[in-house]
Amino acid sequence: MAGAEKFVEADNAEAIITRIEHKSRKIESLLKQNKPVEALKTALEGSPPMTRDERCKSANWIVVHRALMAIKDVDGMFSSLDPEYYDILMKYLYRGLSTGDRPTCDQCLRIHEKLTERAGLGCILRSLADTVNTV
Repeated sequence: MAGAEKFVEADNAEAIITRIEHKSRKIESLLKQNKPVEALKTALEGSPPMTRDERCKSANWIVVHRALMAIKDVDGMFSSLDPEYYDILMKYLYRGLSTGDRPTCDQCLRIHEKLTERAGLGCILRSLADTVNTV
């Protein structure tokens, strides 16, 4: 499978989790400074972790979820969010929708609508077709 060599082995999962914890602390600091878009950018940087370890994916989802839920002005978010983040953001929105949690789903649907308007249907197709970057 193409790209499979990029994934790290499970014994490196602890190092990945340590990086995610560091990212989490940085995000909390940004949220305390009322910088939710910067927090989301930080959460999406280096996402998803290049591992198939579910602990790492779950830990990273928690960080991204925290940043997503802090976004109040979705239109304003897109004026500051670089297009390079759109496809991975779409993957996380689908992960959020799969939780079935009402507040999470509501927020993900709000962002999904604006992201689709901004990035087009191709963003949805790319996120669904990407089997290497799993979140």
